Amino acid sequence: MALRRSPSSTCAESWNNGVGFRRVATALSESSSIQSDALYHLTRDMSGMGLDPLSYSSLEPEPYKYETWTEESQSLLQVVGSPSNSQGYGEGLYFSDGRRKVDYVLVFHQRRHSSLRSPASASISQDRLSVVSNGNFPPSVGSDVAAGRGGGMPGRESACVGEVFMELGFAGGNESLEPADHEMRLIRQEFEASLQEAGLEIERDREIKSHGPSFTRLHAPWPVLCREAEFLKIRVPTKTSYELKEESSFGSSMSTIWRKLNRPFQPKVPHQEQGLTKFLSHSFSREKLHLYNITSKETFFDNTTRGRIVYEILRRTVCVRTCQTIAGIGSSPPINLNWTSGISTLIAKGVYDAAFPLHDGDYRVIGDFEERNDRQLLHEEWARYSAFYKYQPIDLIRKYFGEKIGLYFAWLGVYTQLLIPASIVGIIVFCYGVATVDTNIPSLEMCDAHLNFTMCPLCDGACDFWHLSTACGTARASHLFDNPATVFFAIFMSLWAVLFLEHWKRRQVSLSFNWGLTGTEEDEEHPRPKYETILLQKRQRKQKSKKKKKKSESPIDKLTWKDRLPGYFINVSSILFMFGLTFSAVFSVIIYRITVSALMAMSPDPAIKSNVRVTVSATAVIINLVVILILDEIYGTVAMWLTELEIPKTETNFEERLILKAFLLKFMNAYAPIFYVAFFKGRFAGRPGNYTYVFNNYRMEECAPGGCLIELCIQLSIIMLGKQLIQNNVFEIGIPKLKKLVRALKDKGSAEKEKEEEKPPQQWNLDYALVAFEGLTPEYMEMIIQFGFVSLFVASFPLAPLFALLNNVIEIRLDAKKFVTELRRPVAIRAKDIGIWYNILSGMGKFSVIINAFVISFTSDFIPRLVYQYMYSPNGTMHGFIDHTLSYFNVSNFKPGTAPNSLEDKDITFCRYKDYREPPWSPDAYQFSKQYWCVLAARLAFVILFQNLVMFLSLVVAWVIPDVPKNIVEQLKREKKLLVDVFLREEKEKFQLIQSLFAKDNAFQPGSNVFQQAQGVPTPGRSSTLPLGQTQALVGDGGGAPRARCRAASFSQFTRKTPSPPRKENENSRHTAV
Repeated sequence: MALRRSPSSTCAESWNNGVGFRRVATALSESSSIQSDALYHLTRDMSGMGLDPLSYSSLEPEPYKYETWTEESQSLLQVVGSPSNSQGYGEGLYFSDGRRKVDYVLVFHQRRHSSLRSPASASISQDRLSVVSNGNFPPSVGSDVAAGRGGGMPGRESACVGEVFMELGFAGGNESLEPADHEMRLIRQEFEASLQEAGLEIERDREIKSHGPSFTRLHAPWPVLCREAEFLKIRVPTKTSYELKEESSFGSSMSTIWRKLNRPFQPKVPHQEQGLTKFLSHSFSREKLHLYNITSKETFFDNTTRGRIVYEILRRTVCVRTCQTIAGIGSSPPINLNWTSGISTLIAKGVYDAAFPLHDGDYRVIGDFEERNDRQLLHEEWARYSAFYKYQPIDLIRKYFGEKIGLYFAWLGVYTQLLIPASIVGIIVFCYGVATVDTNIPSLEMCDAHLNFTMCPLCDGACDFWHLSTACGTARASHLFDNPATVFFAIFMSLWAVLFLEHWKRRQVSLSFNWGLTGTEEDEEHPRPKYETILLQKRQRKQKSKKKKKKSESPIDKLTWKDRLPGYFINVSSILFMFGLTFSAVFSVIIYRITVSALMAMSPDPAIKSNVRVTVSATAVIINLVVILILDEIYGTVAMWLTELEIPKTETNFEERLILKAFLLKFMNAYAPIFYVAFFKGRFAGRPGNYTYVFNNYRMEECAPGGCLIELCIQLSIIMLGKQLIQNNVFEIGIPKLKKLVRALKDKGSAEKEKEEEKPPQQWNLDYALVAFEGLTPEYMEMIIQFGFVSLFVASFPLAPLFALLNNVIEIRLDAKKFVTELRRPVAIRAKDIGIWYNILSGMGKFSVIINAFVISFTSDFIPRLVYQYMYSPNGTMHGFIDHTLSYFNVSNFKPGTAPNSLEDKDITFCRYKDYREPPWSPDAYQFSKQYWCVLAARLAFVILFQNLVMFLSLVVAWVIPDVPKNIVEQLKREKKLLVDVFLREEKEKFQLIQSLFAKDNAFQPGSNVFQQAQGVPTPGRSSTLPLGQTQALVGDGGGAPRARCRAASFSQFTRKTPSPPRKENENSRHTAV
C-alpha cells in the first residue's frame, strides 16, 4: 500500500528498517489544519481497507496492491510502543524509551466482540493503525523522499523529532464495528491529533485488545511545559534568596522553645522543614530562564505541575471537524455546529472512560528506606493511624495533590487543633456539674421523698398518679449539663467560633504566601459538558427555525434565564417537598413516642412503667438517626440532580450551587429533630383538664420533670456520635471496600487470562483500578455538620467538642489513607481559599449565638432559677424552688374518661404539674400567673443581652486580630523590593553591554553618534523610551532584528547612578536620577 501526502505536507518518506515492514512518517506542524472533507473521504476509504480511520493529516489514497502484512505488522507493534527492557520503565512511569515521563493517561474501552471473529482473523485484526508522536517541533533531520526503502533506521533515536509514525495493517473482513464505536474512534483520533498539534507526545499500548481498557499515555516536553507555565502564570523559585529575620525578643525566644517542644510531633519529611532561607518566587517566563535555578529540565516542574499543565491542554483542546460530521449525521444538509469539546465533554459522552495523572509509584516502601517518593512519604508520615499525634505535612500534601486539597487538610488541621481548648473547657464544665450535683438544692428537693409531690398522670385513663421523687435520676443527670457554668461555656464557644475563623484567615494568608499564590489571578474556566450540550441543542433548534422563517438573527452564545426557568421551578418545588418530607419524618417519630408511651404506661409490669421515658427516648433517637442517615444519602443525590437542572455554566458555579442545596437539605435533616426537642416539645402540650391532642386520641408529649435539656443532650449526643461513627466506618470505609470487592469479582475472569501472560501490571493499570476522585464536597459537608453540633447546641452538651476532637483525629488519617492508597491522583487545582465554605462557617458561627441564647433561656432552668432566687425566694437561696415551679390542679376537673382508673380508691384532691398557672381557688383559675410573665420577660431580656454581648465581643476579637500576619506583610514588602532590584540589575547589565558595544563601534567609526543624534535615534543609556529591539534595529544592520517587548522607560530612569554623558549634551536629553 502507498499513501501520498497532500501538497501541504512538509516531509514524507517510506523506508524499510530491516525486518520487512513499511513505515510511513509524516510531520505535523503547529499551523497545519485538518480539512473535514478530506478527513471524511480518508476515513471512509481506510475503513473499507480494514484500517482504523486516520484523522491526523490530510492524506489521499492512491491505487495500491494488496499485501499480507500480518507478521510484519505484529513485529512492528512489538517495536513501537513496546514496554521493553529499558531503564526506568519498570515502575510504569515512563514511555518505552525509559526517559520521557508519563504525565497523563487517557483510558477508553474496546467494545469489539471477540465472538464475531474467527481465530484466523483474530490475529489479523490486531494489525490496526496506531500512531506514536515525538512531538510537533521542527525535525532535526531532514527527510529524504527519494530514499524510498534504501535508508534504514536502526532505532527510535534516529527518527525525526517532529514526525508521526503510522503503523499500517489490515483487519479481517469478519470484524464489524458498531456505528457508535466507529464515531467515537474518529473523535479520539482527531482529539489526539489536536493534542499532538499542541505539542504533546503520545504513546499507546503495544497490543490492541479485543475488549477491556486501552491506555493512551501523554508526555509534555520541555518547550510545552515552558509555554503553558507562562500562560498559567505558575510561580517558580528563582536563584535569589534572602534570610528571614529573627527578632531578639521575648516572643521569638518563646517561639524557639515551642519549636523545640514540637519537634517530636513534626513529620519527618524534607518539605516540612522550613529553614531561615527563603527563595524568591516569580511567575514563569521564557525570557527569564537564566533567573531560575534550573538544575534539570526533567525535575524543574514537579509531577503535580506537569499533570496540571497537561490537563489544561486537554481541557481546552477542541474537537470540531469529526464532531460536526457526527452531529450532522441524519440532517440534510449537515448542520454546521460550533462544537467545543474538552476532555470533560469527551468523558461525559463516553468517548473516553477516564483521564488522570499517575501516582508516583507504589505507596509501599520497597528497597532503600531513604529513597522514598512523595507518595511513600505521605503514606509513612501521614496516612497511617500510628502517626495520629504528628502534625500534617501540609506543604508535601500541597506539592502532591495541589492547593485545593492542601487547603482542605490545612483547614481540618486548624479546626482539630482549636478543638483541644474547647474540649478542655467542656470537660471542666462537665466536672463542675459532677462536683456540685450533691449540693444542688433543686435536685435534692426532687429526690426528697418526704416532700411528697403527687404529680398528675402522664396519660389519660391508664396512667396513675406518681411521685416526683421517682424522677430523681433524671434530675441529677440534668444538673450535669444544666448548671451556671453552662452559660459561661456558651459564651466561650461563641467567641471560640470567632477565634477559629480569624485564626483560619491568618493561616490561609500564610499558606497562600508560602505557596506563591499571592497576587495570582483566577484560572479561566471552560463551560461544563452539560452546558455545551444544551447550548448545542438550542443552536440546532434556532438554525432549523431560521431556515423555516428565513430570517437573519444574531447567533446564540449563551443560555438565558428562560432556558433555566423549568429547572428553577423544579428546584423550588423539590426543595419544598424535601422540607415537607423531613418534617413528616420528625412528626412520625413524635407519633411513635406518644403511642409507645401510652402503650407502655398501660402495661401491668411495674418495671416497664418505671422506664417509660428512658426506653421511649432512646428508641426514638435511634429511629431518628437511621432516618437521618437514609435521607442524607437521598438528599445528596437529589441535590446533584437539581443542580444539573439549573445548567450552571462553569464547574465553580456548579459546585457552589450544589454545596448550597446539599447544605440546606442536610442541615434541615440533621437538626430538625434537635430543634423540635429544644424549642417545641412540651410548649404546646396544654395542662391537665385541657390537653392538646393529635388525631383526637393521642396527647401531646411533655418534657421530663428535670426539663427538656437532658432530652436534648441525649438526642444530640446519640445523633452526633452515631452519625460520625456510622458514616466513618460504614460509608467511608465499608462501602468503598465493598465496591472494590464487587469490581474484583467482575474482573476475575479477565484477570485470570492476564495472569497467564505473566505480565506485571504497569502504574496506569494500578491507578485505573482505583476509585475516581469526586471532589471535596462530601468531606467538607461532614465537617460543617459536625461544626454545627459543636457550636449550635453546645450549651446542652459540653462534651461535644471532645467527641468531635476524637473523631477528627481519626478522620484526618482516614481521609489521608483514602487519598494516598484508594483514590486516583486528582488534578492539582489552584485555590487561594476554601471558597463558599468559609461563608457557611461564618454564618453558622453567628447563628450559633442566637441558638445558644434561646437554649439557655427557654430550654434550661437557668432563668427561672435566677428569677426565683432574686425575686421570690424568702431568704435568697434556692430552697423552695421546686414547689414554686409546680402548679395545682383539682382532680375533680378532669374531663370524663381522662381521669385515672384508680382515682376513686385514693384520697387525692390536688395533683401538681410543672407550669406557672393560677391555682384552682383563684378567680383566674388555671390562667398564666404573674410569675410566668416575669420569667418570660427575663428570658427575652437574657436573649437580647446575651446576643449583643457576644456579638460585641466577637467584633472586638475580629478587630484586634489582623487578617494578615505582621511577618507576612514585611516579607511581602521585602520580596517586592528584592524582585525589583533583581530585574533592575538585569536591565542595567543589558544596557552596560549595549553601551560597551556602541563604544567599540564609535572607536572604529567616528561620528556615528552624531549620525544617530541627527537621525533622531536616542543613545542607549540616555532618556530614551524606545524599546530595546527598536534601538538595536535602528543602530544595527538595518532593522532586521525582531522587535522586543516595549518598556515604559529606560533603566537609567530608575538607577541611582547616571551614565556618563557624551561630550555634547543638549537640554532635551538631560534627565534626573531618582
